[in-house]
Amino acid sequence: MATEKKVSATKVEEPKAKKTTAKKVTKKVEVKEEAKVEAPKAEEKKTAVEVEKVTPKKVVTVKPTIKDYQVIIEPIITEKSMSAGQNENKATFKVLKDANKLEIRNAIERIYGVKVASVKTVNVIEKATTRGSKYHGTISGYKKAIVRLQQGSAIDLFKE
Repeated sequence: MATEKKVSATKVEEPKAKKTTAKKVTKKVEVKEEAKVEAPKAEEKKTAVEVEKVTPKKVVTVKPTIKDYQVIIEPIITEKSMSAGQNENKATFKVLKDANKLEIRNAIERIYGVKVASVKTVNVIEKATTRGSKYHGTISGYKKAIVRLQQGSAIDLFKE
């Protein structure tokens, strides 16, 4: 009888061990299936990126407005400004006192059809003058813009 009890005891223990291993196997299968599902999603994203095409930008020329002609009063033609134009690809203009650098840049690009690299502005102050001892007056102040053009661009101030 003692042997029968041992046999029955071992039979009961074996099925419990098989059930626990079966659960572990099913969990491993589920993890593998999730990994397989994620891999195609990553490949789909790569193909979407490859499909995108970059189209070249169209060059749009904008006509100058009345405001552009009000911002730029006149070019300043002096020996110093002409040498800067030849050596450093710069042009000098008398501009509206209220104009900012962005307005000046846009006006130059629209009026002359060139690309502007940078704009520097200077406020020229009023100066008191006298002609002899009898005549006293002032030279009015103005705002001056020194515009540097990009390589390959040029402004011809003396058109025929």
